[in-house]
Amino acid sequence: MTQPVFRGIRAVLFDLDGTLIDSAPDLGAAVDGMRVRRGLTSLPLAHYRPHTGSGARGMLRAAFDITPEHEDYLALKDEFFSEYEGCLTQRTRAFDEVTDLLSLLVSGGLRWGVVTNKSQRFTTPITQAMGFFNTASAVISGDTTAHAKPHPEPLLEAARRLSLPAGQCIYVGDDERDIRAGRAAGMPTVAALYGYLGAETDVSTWGADAEVSSPLQVLKLLELP
Repeated sequence: MTQPVFRGIRAVLFDLDGTLIDSAPDLGAAVDGMRVRRGLTSLPLAHYRPHTGSGARGMLRAAFDITPEHEDYLALKDEFFSEYEGCLTQRTRAFDEVTDLLSLLVSGGLRWGVVTNKSQRFTTPITQAMGFFNTASAVISGDTTAHAKPHPEPLLEAARRLSLPAGQCIYVGDDERDIRAGRAAGMPTVAALYGYLGAETDVSTWGADAEVSSPLQVLKLLELP
């Protein structure tokens, strides 16, 4: 697709998992440990990675082939959350180029923030453990507002905390929910192709305004001084 240059942008908002950080190793380890304790064979990280962007629903389906309609789903989800809480910063790292991108945004006079569907229970320990989040101007978790993405409210709340109109923010994410939320909020949207996209994902159907295959490509979409 032809990549635009967004003008008049004063802040860049990002999804968290699959966009800024690679949390798949910790999420996969948590759910795989549940499999092993039940006498099932361990599965490789490559099996779990494409499902990471779907949270507990995706990970439990990858590990146990169950959906939220299954009678055991809620109990397994609670167990998974407990397991993940115990290891959520052990293997999680920023994607390559992320820290450079954020530093360049700040030095270029732009603010940045996070809008994730991850609960604050998990978001806060991760952002406190990873020093580069110190320069974030807003961190909106999945339970910060009454709604989660694809509803636009979390993005609108981020814009309010930045004291900016939504149209002066762009939103970068690796899931269709991110693009739908950004469009509904009136923000230009960017699909992060380097995240947790499954092989069958057709990003062209999302309606994103732009796509990037690495974090630093976001800079090419912005009119910086």
